[in-house]
Formats: sequence, C-alpha cells, structure tokens
Amino acid sequence: MLTELVVRNLKPKARMYRRSDKLGLYLQVNPSGAKCWRYKFRLYPGGRMTEKVLALGMYPEVTLKEAR
Repeated sequence: MLTELVVRNLKPKARMYRRSDKLGLYLQVNPSGAKCWRYKFRLYPGGRMTEKVLALGMYPEVTLKEAR
C-alpha cells in the first residue's frame, strides 16, 4: 500500500509508470512529473467483462486519503 510520504517522493522517469495502492487504485506518474489518481474496475454487462478506468484527479489536489 502507498503512503503519503511515498507518493510525495515519487520522481518522474523517461516513461510513464504506475504505483498500485489497493483494490484497483493506482497513481500514474508521467514524464512531465504530473501525478494522476486512477481507479481500474470491471463491469459485466450482459455477462461480458468490460474493464474501465476512472480518473479521480491530480495529486496533490486529490490526496491519497481522498482517492481511497
């Protein structure tokens, strides 16, 4: 699980990367240094699985606690 200290200290890399928290929540870190909270979930309409991603907001405007 992520902590506020870990999230604050994540540095950008040459390519976008993700750090998982729990239950589908992750922080996406872009090469520009922007950090965006995302939530990945699955729906089963008509018995078929569909995977979706919901953008929850940018860090630090949306804190870890708020994203959870």
